[in-house]
Amino acid sequence: MTLVVMLSISVHAQRGVRIAYIDTEYILENVPEYQEAMSQLDDKAQKWKNEIQGKLSEIAQKRKDLSNEKVLLTNELIEEREEDIMFEEKEILDYQQKRFGPNGDLMIQQKQLMQPIQDQIFAAVQDMAESRKYDFIFDKSADVVMLYSAERFDISDQVLRAITRSSKRRQAQNKAQRKAAEEEETVPEINEEQEAREKALEEKKEARESAVEKRRQEILAAREAKKKEAEARRQKILEEREKAKQAKLEERNKTTASKTENEATKEETSKSTDTTTKTRAELIEENRKKKLAEREARKKELEERKRKILEERKKALEEKQKVRDSINNSK
Repeated sequence: MTLVVMLSISVHAQRGVRIAYIDTEYILENVPEYQEAMSQLDDKAQKWKNEIQGKLSEIAQKRKDLSNEKVLLTNELIEEREEDIMFEEKEILDYQQKRFGPNGDLMIQQKQLMQPIQDQIFAAVQDMAESRKYDFIFDKSADVVMLYSAERFDISDQVLRAITRSSKRRQAQNKAQRKAAEEEETVPEINEEQEAREKALEEKKEARESAVEKRRQEILAAREAKKKEAEARRQKILEEREKAKQAKLEERNKTTASKTENEATKEETSKSTDTTTKTRAELIEENRKKKLAEREARKKELEERKRKILEERKKALEEKQKVRDSINNSK
């Protein structure tokens, strides 16, 4: 379909193709009679749904009751009730198909509502195409893929006004109202020269906006490139500074380590010399102090043993004295 349209457009391109489009969904949303009828149909559909849901709930309850009562019923009664439930379930499913199936009441009534307004839209589009010399009028809501559509080609509001005027004419109750509706129904002729000027101005405007946007993008790209270049230079300088800093730090660490090793060697040598000197000079004194300490310790130990022996003797004498006193008192 799209290929055929494109070929047709290319054939008529040399003489200037006039194209427009409509949005059927937009038109339907703004037709009061259609919206009112659809609202009534939605209410009816909801009523059918509630009715079906209620019957399905009753069937589910019957199944539950049968499941609870099976232990009290004979096999024949169980089979009979199951058949009744299946029959009722089939009836409600058939009823659901009748209301909501592909050929059900809902679809039929939707078509009945759609057909008159579709006929009005088609008639209005035909009149507008003939009077304004359009070669193609597309439906934005249909299967034709419209990747872009300029608003100046949208004639949905004009079709909607034509439908409204037609409705007013049908509902006119007197001659004055019918005449006013017929005058309002007249479709204004197109001024091709003016439209060509408007189209040229629109194209120039779009070209100017495109050039401005392109220039803006180029400026932004150049600015971003400069920003990245400056960031790269800054990063390189920081890396070079960090390398120089690390090199100085390593050199300083090497110097410090060398000094530390030299100082440690000197200190070790000094300690070794001091230890040797100290050992030779004070060895005898240390041995003498050690012997004096050992002698003092033995002396303290002897004193302690002597004190304990005296205390034990004193306790023994006291015990003997107590025994004597006790014997004397008993006599």
